[in-house]
Amino acid sequence: MLRFDDRVAIITGAGHGLGRSHALLLAERGAKVVVNDLGGALDGTGASAGPAAEVVELITKNGGQAIANADNVATPEGARAIAQAAIDAFGKIDIVVNNAGILRDRSFGKMAVEDFDGVLAVHVRGSYLVSQAAYPYMKEAGYGRIVNTSSPAGLFGNFGQANYSTAKMGLVGLTKTLGIEGARNGIKANAIAPIAWTRMTESLLPAEFEAKFTPERVSALVAYLVHESCAPSGEVFSVGGGRVARVFVAEGPGWKSDDLTPESLADNWDAVMAEQPYVLSATDSMKAML
Repeated sequence: MLRFDDRVAIITGAGHGLGRSHALLLAERGAKVVVNDLGGALDGTGASAGPAAEVVELITKNGGQAIANADNVATPEGARAIAQAAIDAFGKIDIVVNNAGILRDRSFGKMAVEDFDGVLAVHVRGSYLVSQAAYPYMKEAGYGRIVNTSSPAGLFGNFGQANYSTAKMGLVGLTKTLGIEGARNGIKANAIAPIAWTRMTESLLPAEFEAKFTPERVSALVAYLVHESCAPSGEVFSVGGGRVARVFVAEGPGWKSDDLTPESLADNWDAVMAEQPYVLSATDSMKAML
């Protein structure tokens, strides 16, 4: 069994859905958990300490250790307070699971700037801020695990979710950079792109998804990715309904010419769009251009 005895985990958005499931699983396996949740509505309005406190109560009833935290991930002060809560209660930070998120779905033409900025603030800035607040403690310890929560909407796009899709793809870039920068300090970062039946998705997914696409089937992957035995870093994984798959950004072989013109591109567009063999890194992409 993969255990987390003596590990300290911060899990944001842990009052409901996926975050709640992650917190319960890690606590069951020995982790000390900071259960963070602002306690607001799906659109980010309002606040309540209740959701985080309820999860903590359940963890402690089952013999685990956890504290509740209702600070806002989207502000520097809130993120620092979350990290400080972990240090004050448990003395260190080993794990960060960035799960907090909101929805403000609108078609692109009707989306207000406030709805775009509000979603990015929680998903992207929140993940950045909480990770950055925890990073010095991980770096000092020479150990850390970070999991960011992307989405199929970010990887592939989705109608009415320009804000959410932008945020979720942004987290892919953040994850890959954290994977690169954290390597020399024993810090690994990965991202998940989950499909699960939660209060966030119940109005979007077919009713028959509820029984199969449970949050627990996502949390199993999160538990592996934040375990000390985790091998990958800088990767993205699709997960849902019991299936896990690596998702990667790839570049096709392309077409090049020393005399590139709009006309030559039009004549060779099939070669531009060719899919194999793949190029999987920025370094290999630059080599292919030489």
